Parts: sequence; C-alpha cells; structure tokens
Amino acid sequence: MDIGKTIRTIRKQKQITIMQLCEGTGLSKGFISNVENNKTSPSIATLESIADYLDVPLPYLLLTPEQRMNVVRKNERKETTAGDGQVKVQHLTAKGAMRMSLVELPPGASTGMSKHAGEESHLVLQGTIRAEQGEDGETLEAGDSFSWNAVVPHEVTNVGAETAVILIAVSKELDLDRLGEH
Repeated sequence: MDIGKTIRTIRKQKQITIMQLCEGTGLSKGFISNVENNKTSPSIATLESIADYLDVPLPYLLLTPEQRMNVVRKNERKETTAGDGQVKVQHLTAKGAMRMSLVELPPGASTGMSKHAGEESHLVLQGTIRAEQGEDGETLEAGDSFSWNAVVPHEVTNVGAETAVILIAVSKELDLDRLGEH
C-alpha cells in the first residue's frame, strides 16, 4: 500500500502545499514529509485528519492501485468472437467479480445455449432479439432490458433484420470467448 504517494498526489492535484496541510491538520512538516515518503505509518486518526483536510473519504487513502478506478479506452478494448465466430464481443471493463461487455449479433446469429455461475443484466441498444431461458422467452427491442440467473441455460438470438447490439453486465467472471459452448 502506498498511502504516502496517494496523499502527495491528491495534495498536489488540489494545489495544497505541505505547509497548508500542516496548518489544516496540526501535524508537523517533518511528519507529513515522512508520511508522503512512506517512512512512517500514520494512525487511522491521523489519516482521518488528513483525509478530512484533503476532502476525500478515508477509505480512498487505503485502496491499493488495483482497487481503484479501472479505465479502458475505446481503442484499448479487447475484442473476441463467440457463437461460431459470428458474435462480436467487446470487453468494456471488469472490476472484481463484475464484467461489462458490448455484444454484436448479426441477423440470425445466436450466443448459443450456455450456463455459468452468476447473474446477468442486458440492455438492448439496437435491433431485435429473442432471449430464452428454460421455459421463458421474450422478444426485446432497443431500449428493453432484462436480467437472469445465469446458472439456468440461456440463449440470445438476433431475430431482426439489422445487427443487434446488447450491453451485458455479468456479476461473476465469465469467459465470454466461450459464450457459445455448453
């Protein structure tokens, strides 16, 4: 954990000098310098004082870099295919057990019947699809959304004349490269 670097980065972003931080928290310049250089480990009470002055939540100072915001730029998205190569999957972002993807199905294409641990939520952005799970089935259009428990076998098929685009959020890690496998 690099709490000192986090404090220094926030302080500089907010254009706060070490002296201002010292005055605002009652801590000495030497102590703040040691904290920012990770030469001392401040108490929770001290961190709370620093966080309050910097106007950030205390837990933010305790996050590791892996726990912080994850950004994936459009041109950096990983793309794969599924369903006999017809289904295009853009992996938008992932954080812990949550993943979000953009799936494109050409007319007539299907994800194939699949099942896995976790839950899924879908938002149809474009086109018309048929979502089937067990005995349930619905035809959905742009703007419609649905969710299901993914442990029950399910399949999404493009039943329209144009490419269907679906935003999918999955609550557990899912290898979307294997969407079409049983």
